[in-house]
Amino acid sequence: MTKSMKPVAAAIVSLAAGLALGLRAVAAAAVTVASPNGDIVVTISDDAGIPSYSVSFRDEQVIKSSRLGMRFKSAPGLDRGLVIASSVAASKDETWEQPWGERRFVRDHHNELFVEFAEADNAPRRLGVRFRAFNDGVGFRYEIPRAKNFKTDEVTNEMTEFVVDEKARVWWIPARYWNRYEYLYRESSASDELTSHTPMTLKTPSGAHLSIHEASLVDYSAMALRQIRPGRFKAELAPWSDGALVKFDAPLVSPWRTIQISPDAKGLLNSSLILNLNEPNKIGDVSWFEPGKYVGVWWEMHIRDSSWGMRPLHGATNENVRRYIDFAAKYGFNGVLVEGWNLGWDDDWFGNGKVFDFTKSYPDFDLSALAAYAREKGVRLIGHHETGGAATHYERQMDDAFKLYEQNGVHVVKTGYVADGGGIQRIDEKGIERFEWHDGQFMARHHLEVVKAAARHKIAINPHEPIKDTGLRRTYPNWVAREGARGQEYNAWGPPPNPPEHEPTIAFTRMLAGPMDFTPGIFDLEPNKRAPVREDMTRSDPAIRVETTLAKQLALYVVLYSPIQMAADLPENYERRRDAFQFIVDVPADWDESVGLAGEIGDYVVVARKRRGGDDWYVGAVSDEKSRDVAVDLAFLDEGKTYVAEIYRDGAKADWKTNPYDLVIEKKKARRGEALRVRLAAGGGAAIRLTPATEQAP
Repeated sequence: MTKSMKPVAAAIVSLAAGLALGLRAVAAAAVTVASPNGDIVVTISDDAGIPSYSVSFRDEQVIKSSRLGMRFKSAPGLDRGLVIASSVAASKDETWEQPWGERRFVRDHHNELFVEFAEADNAPRRLGVRFRAFNDGVGFRYEIPRAKNFKTDEVTNEMTEFVVDEKARVWWIPARYWNRYEYLYRESSASDELTSHTPMTLKTPSGAHLSIHEASLVDYSAMALRQIRPGRFKAELAPWSDGALVKFDAPLVSPWRTIQISPDAKGLLNSSLILNLNEPNKIGDVSWFEPGKYVGVWWEMHIRDSSWGMRPLHGATNENVRRYIDFAAKYGFNGVLVEGWNLGWDDDWFGNGKVFDFTKSYPDFDLSALAAYAREKGVRLIGHHETGGAATHYERQMDDAFKLYEQNGVHVVKTGYVADGGGIQRIDEKGIERFEWHDGQFMARHHLEVVKAAARHKIAINPHEPIKDTGLRRTYPNWVAREGARGQEYNAWGPPPNPPEHEPTIAFTRMLAGPMDFTPGIFDLEPNKRAPVREDMTRSDPAIRVETTLAKQLALYVVLYSPIQMAADLPENYERRRDAFQFIVDVPADWDESVGLAGEIGDYVVVARKRRGGDDWYVGAVSDEKSRDVAVDLAFLDEGKTYVAEIYRDGAKADWKTNPYDLVIEKKKARRGEALRVRLAAGGGAAIRLTPATEQAP
């Protein structure tokens, strides 16, 4: 690994000589910074006193002139009447190692330009914007220093814009609605009115692909994108309950605004830009966290085989949890998730999490005994803290709760923030209850405090109903995964369930932000057609089902990355299909390399990953509602080696609606330079394991 961070020739604009004369700009100034390979060029200007930027990719202007700037509650805005005062360039090329991840080594190669805008009346304040141009995109953030009349204040408007071709196609989910990020993605034109969460992915008329997001969201409100005119998207920050957008004590440093850029869809899958814009590990050794697969008391509640509370039929019992522990040990899984173990589930918890106690269990659940039983079998319990959206209530208990788990050898905790129909409950300094957005500044702070507290107890965090991922797993590598999109659970109760195009859409949208706990691996694809376990536990509408083939469920373990992958179905359903289950047993959750091979947003996607510390590769391919043939290019294999490809694919008559269980398992020899051709059924997929061949034929 090589490291370097060297200043290069400072790009001081020609206007600098006029600074001593009161910064009276006569003509617009502009400075540029290019990616190391020269494909991407960012131009920053002060035309008409308005700070702005644009981005070109291979000579196409993919981001047209777009505004920069901030407005504040007390201080005058920094968004007009400004001139470029100076710019300083630097470059960096280093390779750093992830303790776990989709790829072990990450190259951070970029050119940087720090641009300072000054007020033309020679006022002391400065608007600093730091730009970094990578070969896979651009990041920029605001850095505003403390000044005599700029100390404690509030952001009332972030002026950042992203102006694209109004004919560009956009894949997005709505922001500023009650259900967080759990919506089906929509495809629209950039000329349509919309307000989108990020990542928001676009395709220009020429075919270039962009994804707009943010990195290192630490003490700031999350950014959504509101279309204010055709093709013109403006940053819209999640407000506090009192209307403030961001509360700060200067200096003010924003998250990075990111634009990942690729000539095609698959290139977006290979970007490490979000991670590279986050700070290095701040918590030290995390070897106590082991990536892996888990089962648990979870899906059975969603399909109403049992309940979270004691009534009507408690799922988290000693007997039932032992059953899952035995199953995990039998097949080499390292975790068992248990939901519904702690007091509060029989109360009105839905959006009222103040009823939960995070250290007291139901009488039919013995945490210490079950943890000891699991350890004897080489398995660990995975903890669960559902907050019901009562964040302050959880903060008051979390240290004791984490201490209890630490004492019982629990190293991963799944948290939850279900607050359907309302906001996050915050108790202010006067004891008054306030309701905040899931992605506001309060929750950005809250999640970070949870992660830091958990780290002190050697616990990793996997939040559901979270704030979005912005790459902070690099800085806090115990923040291992999160939900943050429609996951598998919607296929139990909908409505509607996730349609076949959902997974090949989130691969190019939500998954660009980071790992997702999607919970794949459902083998009983129509669980609501089963008879209820009791008359008072009716199931959801039988029409609500998993809209995939069995092969696609296997492929999702490769396509949708997470260092903790759940085998989400009931143990008995896996025992009935040991042939298909073998792929889940074999597939790892930690990787040396990951390569996006092919795909189109919402249509299909093909991904290859190499086991960390091993020689075997895994390929996942999934399709939308259309059947298609794909050729898996094996250029990623080692030269000169012969591999055995174990292929789990849709059968000739497979179709998610009519014949989802038609699965073919076959073996073939494979080499670099060849292509494996597989047919993906409607709603189908293929999962492939490639291992170096022995002297014996497969």
